[in-house]
Amino acid sequence: MHIPDGYLSPQTCAVGYVIAVPAWAVAVRRVQRVVRNRHVPTLAVLAAVSFLVMMFNIPIPDGTTAHAIGATIIAILLGPWAAVLAVSVALGFQALLFGDGGVLAFGFNCANMAVLAPFVGYGVYKLIAGRSELTAPRRALAAAVGGYAGINAAAFAAAIEFGLQPDLFHNSAGAPLYAPYHLSQTIPAMMLAHLTIAGIAEGILTGGVVAYLQRANLPLLRVNHGGIASDGEKARAPRRFRPLHVALGAVAVMAVLTPLGLLAPGGAFGEDAPEDLDLHKYGLSAVPSGLNKYNGFWHHALFNGYDFTSDAHPTVGYIVSAVVGIAIVGAAIFLITMAVRWVAGRRGASQRQETAQQS
Repeated sequence: MHIPDGYLSPQTCAVGYVIAVPAWAVAVRRVQRVVRNRHVPTLAVLAAVSFLVMMFNIPIPDGTTAHAIGATIIAILLGPWAAVLAVSVALGFQALLFGDGGVLAFGFNCANMAVLAPFVGYGVYKLIAGRSELTAPRRALAAAVGGYAGINAAAFAAAIEFGLQPDLFHNSAGAPLYAPYHLSQTIPAMMLAHLTIAGIAEGILTGGVVAYLQRANLPLLRVNHGGIASDGEKARAPRRFRPLHVALGAVAVMAVLTPLGLLAPGGAFGEDAPEDLDLHKYGLSAVPSGLNKYNGFWHHALFNGYDFTSDAHPTVGYIVSAVVGIAIVGAAIFLITMAVRWVAGRRGASQRQETAQQS
């Protein structure tokens, strides 16, 4: 679902930033209300997990891969605005350090996966869960359905963005300048992968985390569920493992398994490189000029393609990239949220001082 540079026109990319930038601005303001000091590490861990699950590519039959996002579970636990910030940071480092998703297309990647996915997923979760108790099985089901809906909404948006390109941007002969796929091709391709594979993975992840927290760490569920009852908590079986240990274990296992995506034979959309496009399939005689021009816009990814060994040891490259990414994304979110809280605290102190002087 990560859109590389060159597949969307510069004009389309600009629209993505028009959507994403206001969302980032609101998220920075809202996160200080939603995330208290003791929850900053939680947000950092969740952002790192989002980065990791987006690295965890699942091979699908058409020769490409699909992945979960983790946006809805962040929205459920800490609110959708916290998810906007966390997933955006994860996507930013994926683009800059790992070459996964474009820098020009970063705005729309965030609009799809960091804004649309968490808000749709959280909305569906709230609709299904209603006022049910925090420990009710209905909440885990609602989380699973919300995760499934959120990632598919993001995939559908990406399919439309791809599919409109040949109609909106073409030369005088009608040849596409950027992505050559029409809506009749992009929607089935994107939705088949996400309705059947990625959506199920996202649903299992989201519902599974909520179900586990219902038994092991109900206070974390309460953070974003003020006023929701939790009767029956005492009747729950005692936890055998601390939630932190379980989380770290799950992250370690997923990091080791990230090379699973290498099993896919190639990119069905030529997302790895424009020359991989099946030109005959799309009625083209050459790679579209705009796609060829902008695809290599960013040349400074240190772990391009989640590798640093020039494909000599791709499995090692994937695992090292996962470890580095987890550390960088988690640290970045921690520092950003602490900086936001520091600025908010300074403003609050100044306002209180002004009020005291006036009185």
